[in-house]
Amino acid sequence: MRRAARVDGNQAEIVSALRAVGASVTPTHQLGGGFPDLVVGFRRRSILFEVKDPKQPLSKRKLTDDEAIWFGNWKGEAHIVETAEQAIAILLKEPS
Repeated sequence: MRRAARVDGNQAEIVSALRAVGASVTPTHQLGGGFPDLVVGFRRRSILFEVKDPKQPLSKRKLTDDEAIWFGNWKGEAHIVETAEQAIAILLKEPS
């Protein structure tokens, strides 16, 4: 049986900030398998965010093995963020 997924302490703040600028947000941290914590829709884009807590030591902020494999294989837009400001900056940046 899979244990409950851990939620980073800053995830609620990031979700609130993203919603405040008009993004739709679905938390997905409980999916496991390295899948990112948030699926975000904004201006007809879908962006995936893996949330890491900057208050944690660097050793706890690194990607897990499953996350590293997932990110290494993903062909779409996905980012690792630690703050609401980082997440919003990514949203507002025009896709390349």
